[in-house]
Amino acid sequence: MNLPKVITDLIKAQDKHDNVAYAECFSENAIVFDEGKIHKGRTEIRQWITEGNEKYGTVMKPLALTEKDSTSVLSTEISGTFPGSPIVLNFNFEIADGLIQSLKVTD
Repeated sequence: MNLPKVITDLIKAQDKHDNVAYAECFSENAIVFDEGKIHKGRTEIRQWITEGNEKYGTVMKPLALTEKDSTSVLSTEISGTFPGSPIVLNFNFEIADGLIQSLKVTD
């Protein structure tokens, strides 16, 4: 699967639980929408992914990528230490200038 570089970098960082590298995939003012919460800016995004990794230790397996207008939707199998693992989630990315501007995680 041919993924945009920033998405490939994000997956690698997630699978290594490298929270700093994960956050660096986002612009300084990026926004993440996940589980009904909004995380604004790299600092909050780093805190969000750090807490998630400490709690669930997740890894990502890309399944399919679709692109529509300015959105890239990555269907991903997420495995970790949570009930029902693995699950399939969609990562809806808005990418500009090689960085993620927004990410909305949906099922």
